[in-house]
Amino acid sequence: MAIEIFKRYEIKYLLSFDEYLRFREAILPYMKFDDYGNNEGKYNIVSLYFDSEDYKIYYETRNKLRFRQKLRLRVYGDADLNSQSFFEIKQKFKNVVNKRRTILPLNEAYSLIQNPSLDLQQIHASNPQILKEALHFQSIYQLKPEVIVSYDRQALSGIEQKDLRVTFDYNLMCRNHDLKIENGPQGIHFIDKDKVVLEVKVSDSVPFWLSRLLSDFECSRQSVSKFCTSIDLTTQQHLQKMIH
Repeated sequence: MAIEIFKRYEIKYLLSFDEYLRFREAILPYMKFDDYGNNEGKYNIVSLYFDSEDYKIYYETRNKLRFRQKLRLRVYGDADLNSQSFFEIKQKFKNVVNKRRTILPLNEAYSLIQNPSLDLQQIHASNPQILKEALHFQSIYQLKPEVIVSYDRQALSGIEQKDLRVTFDYNLMCRNHDLKIENGPQGIHFIDKDKVVLEVKVSDSVPFWLSRLLSDFECSRQSVSKFCTSIDLTTQQHLQKMIH
């Protein structure tokens, strides 16, 4: 059963593709490939992010408010309308990330987004309470589908430190048209094709061996918001089209 509630620190770095390959090899003695991916821990993620007409969510994140949150609908790998989807609230407060999500069929998620007043008893959600919270969040902020973000991920988990995860995201693309996540990864690259987002996810502290490797590889923390960067790019493209 997929985990529905997370509370952890998430630390991001930006690597070149060559640095990613070398760093991955360096951590393999301490980590194993994630069970949710293929035999190398790889899988694809496609997420639909929501925002209001006046971009409340965007500005919360871009201005680095102490408390900020996002709403997204996500699928993993190839999907169709009958596939499982993850309706998620992601919150950040004082550098601690809280994520709450419920699993439901993608077609039912679309129906709820279009008509939040549907009878929830007819919806096959793994966690009805989290679903209510997500719909309340959508209603209060008047959120609507805004942009799709997709990328390939390689994930590893700690052999001894079970709460430790390290993920590498690459081939990062976005689009603000065709907002159907079952249509898969497509769009424009919002981070250079040669760049990989490294993310360290841990509930307590980063182990010494990993801190040492991050230092040895001269990894510097980066504020990489996939959502904000996608909004910046798609908005810029829209303005350019209007000018021309």
